[in-house]
Amino acid sequence: MTTAQTLKRRRPPRRSGLAGWLFVSPTIVILGLFLLIPVLMALWVSFSDWNGNGSPFSSGVHFIGGKNYQGLLSGGSLAETNFGTSLRNNAWYVIFVVPIQTAVSLVLAVLVNRAVLRGRGFFRTAFYFPSVTSSVAITVLWLFLFSTTGAVNKVLSYLGLHGPNWFNDPDGIIHLLLQGFGVQNGPALLTQHTALGVSWWDWFAGPSVAMSAFILLAIFTTSGTFMLLFIAALQNLGHDIDEAAMMDGANGWQRFWRITLPQLRPTLFTVLTLGLIGTWQIFDQIYTGTKGAPSNTTLTPAYLSYTSAFGNQAWGQGAAIAFILFVVIIVFTFVQRMVLRERGVSKRRIRRYQPDLTRVSRVNVIDERLDR
Repeated sequence: MTTAQTLKRRRPPRRSGLAGWLFVSPTIVILGLFLLIPVLMALWVSFSDWNGNGSPFSSGVHFIGGKNYQGLLSGGSLAETNFGTSLRNNAWYVIFVVPIQTAVSLVLAVLVNRAVLRGRGFFRTAFYFPSVTSSVAITVLWLFLFSTTGAVNKVLSYLGLHGPNWFNDPDGIIHLLLQGFGVQNGPALLTQHTALGVSWWDWFAGPSVAMSAFILLAIFTTSGTFMLLFIAALQNLGHDIDEAAMMDGANGWQRFWRITLPQLRPTLFTVLTLGLIGTWQIFDQIYTGTKGAPSNTTLTPAYLSYTSAFGNQAWGQGAAIAFILFVVIIVFTFVQRMVLRERGVSKRRIRRYQPDLTRVSRVNVIDERLDR
């Protein structure tokens, strides 16, 4: 049988392909109707002067090019300052939440996956429970816990510490740390230069005390979900390599760092990607909690997009913020994929671990002569 006949026999019949398209067509129609078309409409709104009245495709709506984007990215307007502030706040939120929640979820997964732990089912449920709780309800609870007279400050007072006024303190934690060392004002290089209407000194202020409370909230509510992903990955790992390393004298940390963690790379990429996307889209906690206060230090791009469109009736500007945020998420996801991709072993490292083939061949020749 020729190769062409083999490929022809392996090729699925046309009827099966038609049946496949028939089965997925309802999903394609629903996604196109409720996802693709609204996204394309929002893209058009971001390039138009639509004021929210009537259809965005009516004759009274005009194409204005990139003016909505230009107002957010340059010009020194209030819109640029608010957008730069929201990006600064969200960037610090991502920097703190993503690595901490990933580390916490991995540690929890390793702990509850141990066979010697009794009541593993209870601990898994307890750690996962905050993830299935309503975000609005748990945000309201967080407001009570972190209020001036709340339980958190009460516990801190027992330890001899004076808790801050959490959701009313706009100071950045890095600035507060520098003030502890006597640094009150930044250098002129940072205070006199700006990016998106925000000085570089404010960019490096760190998350505000109010945003720090939201950071703790995110870690508390999302670690349980990612813990389940790590548990599933840990249970699918083979124990042969780990047992071999144990016989070679590797301790627990060496086995985890050199053997277990590299095998968790696909799951680690999934957790980091989901965490990155989720942290750049924070909205409901801000809407329920502070609405950007105090002094816009908890303002995020998602919430700014909502207030610009539905509050200030600047629909084009709100849509532009949403698409800029989309590009930011895509870029960071791509960079993360490049960092965590599988890398081939360099030729120099291969030569380091390969035996000297010339020497081996000489030894084989000597052995053959001795056998003779």
